[in-house]
Amino acid sequence: MRKKPLVLVAACALLAAGSPSTTAVAASGAEPWQTAVPAPADFTHPGVGVSRTQLDFVRAKVQAGAQPWTNAYNQAKNSRYGSLSRTPKPRAVVECGSYSNPNHGCTDEREDAIAAYTDALLWYITRDDRYAQKAIQLMDAWSATIRDHTNSNAPLQTAWSASSWPKAAEIIKHAYGNWPNAGRFATMLRTVYLPEIINGSNSNGNWELSMTEAIQGIGVFLDDKTVYDKAISLYRVRVPAFVYLQSDGALPKTKPSQNLDTREKIIDYWHGQEMFVNGLTQETCRDFTHAGYGISSISHVLETSRIQGVDLYPEFGERLRHALGFQSRWERNLEPVPSWLCQGSLDRGLGPITEVGFNALHTRLGFAMTNTQALTESRRPAGSNNLFVAWETLTHAENPS
Repeated sequence: MRKKPLVLVAACALLAAGSPSTTAVAASGAEPWQTAVPAPADFTHPGVGVSRTQLDFVRAKVQAGAQPWTNAYNQAKNSRYGSLSRTPKPRAVVECGSYSNPNHGCTDEREDAIAAYTDALLWYITRDDRYAQKAIQLMDAWSATIRDHTNSNAPLQTAWSASSWPKAAEIIKHAYGNWPNAGRFATMLRTVYLPEIINGSNSNGNWELSMTEAIQGIGVFLDDKTVYDKAISLYRVRVPAFVYLQSDGALPKTKPSQNLDTREKIIDYWHGQEMFVNGLTQETCRDFTHAGYGISSISHVLETSRIQGVDLYPEFGERLRHALGFQSRWERNLEPVPSWLCQGSLDRGLGPITEVGFNALHTRLGFAMTNTQALTESRRPAGSNNLFVAWETLTHAENPS
């Protein structure tokens, strides 16, 4: 098994107690990624992606037969991920090349992780112990077996799988409770998954954003403040480098370690895009699918942070709002693509990634989001992208908690 360095970088500065805000950042004279908010004094459980209060809201809606939650519940229950006859397919070494070629356990791992989360949700809604036991079977099979991830896509594969595992584990450990091998699962997350992703990535932005989501979730499950803080420190650099706002200036912000120190390098990294507008992402001109991966992880980290008592929406919500609005506008395909945008050609396919951010910004915070709302409501119930996103109409549609 390869040995990977586990380097945890301490956060550089601490904000005063209370929720962060753009005003506080501006007053400090520092850029957003030069400030840090410490992990919560005590973690909230279950608290990765969804809170107990949010889950209770969903359960009540499904029990009442209300829509869109009932259709979304049936979608999850009737999917291959909700099957009680599912057999886990763990491997000691998962080998994933570029675009999962070769694919030695890549799909099996990701989908078993999504299935465990699906089963955990179904148990919470139904209180049918068979679903909790199926989630435990899947998690136990992998924690008893996996030792490493290899090949070029190992960091991304690890991030995708480790984004789903903690969501399942949080519900089972802290709501269901009867899980004898929870400690072994925690060891798996710390020793197999975390070393592969802890130092982030200089690849396309969706890689590192998925990593931050996974690191944060692992930090919550492990009750490890240092791990949690590492996720937020990566997030603070990457989000401004992934979603452009006009306030950034003539060119997008960059991650220093990538050495994007000329206009030409930045344009090349942004897949040839030369004109920058609010909500454009670093991968918009690559394709909307990869842009959607990054947007999804941005929203997931914000939600988990809020559940943990540190509201980052005042600081990053505007980037998420514009990213959702811009991609949703062009995903809807109601107007010709202008020549300045991706040379007049877009590769659409945003995926089921808008519910979490839309609920936070529209339902809770009251922003009008015309394009995002139209796209989100037209595609309900949102299913799974079969990588790390699943059932977000069920968990987040019109969820006020």
